Amino acid sequence: MTANYENHPPLGKKKLIMVMGGLMVGLLVAAFDYSIMGTTMPQIINSLQGMEYYAWPFTAYMLTSTISLILFGKLSDIYGRKHVLILGIIIFIVTSVLCGFSTSMLQLIIFRGLQGIGGGILLSLPFTVIGEIFSPRERAKYMGILGSVFGVADVLGPILGGVITDTWGWRWVFFVNVPIGIMAVTIILYSLPNFKLPDVKKVIDYGGIVTFTLALSALILALTLAGEGGYSWNLIAGLILLSGVSFTLFVWAEKKAVEPILPLHLFKNSIFNVSSVESFLAAALMFSGVIYVPLFAQEVLGMSATHSGLIMIPMLFSLTLASIITGQIIAWTGKYKKLVIAEFIITGIGVVLLATMNADTPYYLLILYSTVLGIGSGMAYNLFNVAVQNAFPLREIGIVTASMRFFRNIGTIVFVPLFGYIMNFTLARATALTTNSQALVLSIQNIFLVAIVLALAGLAMAFFLEEIPLGGDEFVNPDGGEETNTPDMKGNY
Repeated sequence: MTANYENHPPLGKKKLIMVMGGLMVGLLVAAFDYSIMGTTMPQIINSLQGMEYYAWPFTAYMLTSTISLILFGKLSDIYGRKHVLILGIIIFIVTSVLCGFSTSMLQLIIFRGLQGIGGGILLSLPFTVIGEIFSPRERAKYMGILGSVFGVADVLGPILGGVITDTWGWRWVFFVNVPIGIMAVTIILYSLPNFKLPDVKKVIDYGGIVTFTLALSALILALTLAGEGGYSWNLIAGLILLSGVSFTLFVWAEKKAVEPILPLHLFKNSIFNVSSVESFLAAALMFSGVIYVPLFAQEVLGMSATHSGLIMIPMLFSLTLASIITGQIIAWTGKYKKLVIAEFIITGIGVVLLATMNADTPYYLLILYSTVLGIGSGMAYNLFNVAVQNAFPLREIGIVTASMRFFRNIGTIVFVPLFGYIMNFTLARATALTTNSQALVLSIQNIFLVAIVLALAGLAMAFFLEEIPLGGDEFVNPDGGEETNTPDMKGNY
């Protein structure tokens, strides 16, 4: 059964444009952070010393942002999107200033960890808001536009990072977030109603928060230490054991919680389960190209860092364009399953082509192959957000949207060190038998061979994805019965 669902809450066209602008600016702050830091870290290391801690600012940020995705996705269901989103931007601004004033690597690692809390909020809540102010079919179109921010950040981030660092110094990479963040807060404060659900109990799941944080922290630390090498396997095994025990306690806590941070009944929905796995795999496939295409260009083809960065622009541009076009197609057809199948076919072709690279591969083929991967990866940006938002009632849009970003992050956390291990393992054995360049070619080929397996797994999973056609002016309540959660002028339902 269906009930009427307003395409646009009565915000007015001008306010809707302002809301989209505020969400895009807020998302841009967090998206730029990922891409800018890569070009800035060498200067930071030179200034603060501590090469042995090179990866830890990234790890600290990834850890806290991944945890905050779930925590604040649920808290926004309780206290409203607007308040939590503004809190996230403020946290990001304040911690950016702290990062900029860091005088040691330890301080930077701590402040980056705090900054990740704000980053996690900014990476998920904008997509939740889109799910609440637009009808199911329109969501895809506007999520495609919103998702294009990542492509813009990926293209411009490394360039801006280099320019800012060379002109004003690395500290300004953090300070520049302040005026942009203030702009986002101002726009959102003025234009966005505070969407919240009156039937959600204001009860904090402290047991779930503690056990979830401990389980994920131990897992990420174990994977990071294993990827870096040089650490005791007993320590790594102990962290994995701690993670497993904490996860078990987390499941127990969620069964008893009045308002669990991650409701276990979500996993009874096949669309949620398939979309979670697909998001996990899609992130791994994208990063196989983002990380190892530039490495191949520099170390095998002998390109400079600048030229290898320029080679990535077509891939990242195609990723952005694919995200927008995919959203438009879903808005036009109201369906998404065939696009998921097509996404993994295109991504699979991309990694198959990349797996054929060798020392004689011309640069234009490298651009072509990576662009194919970019098209497939761009299609995946918002497909699964659309699918899960359409499969659950409005009261759970916050947590299911955050969950998709969570599983993308987990895919990155798991496979980046795994790819690194495959490369190191291959190099250690192939270097004795061939030249260093040929050994590197072989190691990168092995990484893309693993990516082919992941693409095939994603394609197989895609056929199990149930499709609920997206409504236009109507909102479908998958649980049956009428969906009466339509926001009014104040954002209440």
